Amino acid sequence: MKSKKPLTDQELEAWENTRDLNAELLESVRQMKAGKGRIVMSPIIYARKKSGLSQIEFAKLLGVSVRTLQEWEQGRRQPSGAAKKLIAIAERHPDVLKEIAD
Repeated sequence: MKSKKPLTDQELEAWENTRDLNAELLESVRQMKAGKGRIVMSPIIYARKKSGLSQIEFAKLLGVSVRTLQEWEQGRRQPSGAAKKLIAIAERHPDVLKEIAD
């Protein structure tokens, strides 16, 4: 399969000039109202929500600051190898984390 080449600045500008952002936003709202939208969350948010823990509780269990956890959840930073393993455990076995949190 042939990979797509990144657009040049001129190509990107030309493409952006053809867009009707108002129409795109209105269509998005219509789709959400019709229940056609979907929520996409990072695996870290998914694991935390599945465990039923708050950001503060989850960060404390992982041994990181709440700010670090937020950076991970928003995709601005990536957790270390050890933290990734703990997050995977939280996702697969949320009851274990709840037990440790008590």
